[in-house]
Amino acid sequence: MMNDEKGKIAAGARVTDSGQYTTDQTGERQMIHHPFDPFRDRLSRDIRNDLSESLLICLRELRLSHAREVADRFLAANPGPEQVAYIALRLERYEQFLDQIAQGPDDVVWQGLVLWDLGLHFEVHEILEHAWLRARGEEKSLLQALIRAAGVYIKGEYGFDEGAAKLAAKALPVLVANRDRLATYTDPDRLITALRSPKGDAPLLLA
Repeated sequence: MMNDEKGKIAAGARVTDSGQYTTDQTGERQMIHHPFDPFRDRLSRDIRNDLSESLLICLRELRLSHAREVADRFLAANPGPEQVAYIALRLERYEQFLDQIAQGPDDVVWQGLVLWDLGLHFEVHEILEHAWLRARGEEKSLLQALIRAAGVYIKGEYGFDEGAAKLAAKALPVLVANRDRLATYTDPDRLITALRSPKGDAPLLLA
């Protein structure tokens, strides 16, 4: 639950599209820094969402330039150290992702699992949701279950255990029903077993 202090805007602060600011005694505008938490902090949420959306273009072009442009826009606003670290880690892992898929199949499920093993669960959601919108039948159900499975670890990372458990419960029956389809990529029991006790770390699925 949101702490009361996290829900308040500091006295004299001004919220803009790029974050929350206050003015110091010299009249200089200073950004108010918050821990990286996309569920409670608008700037963190914008960084996460915009970088993740940029990965769709990076995937299409097989180069990192668009994500770097998004990152540079946020870095120019002098965010806090937690936001800077998040951006740097995301760019590093996006580059790893693009390197890994460059020689791989044009298969969105496999691409999603590569993202998964890099710890990019929100990006799994982004990439698979884009494919889910166009899918039909069993493929659509499987993509939705994998999106929900990624959501388990997105929510769990920030302490939303109840929400994570609900997503796991919805994903499990579909993943079990699609065990053979999953087996073309990974041992399906790795994911199925983990989701039955979703408080732990996300399993590696391709390693």
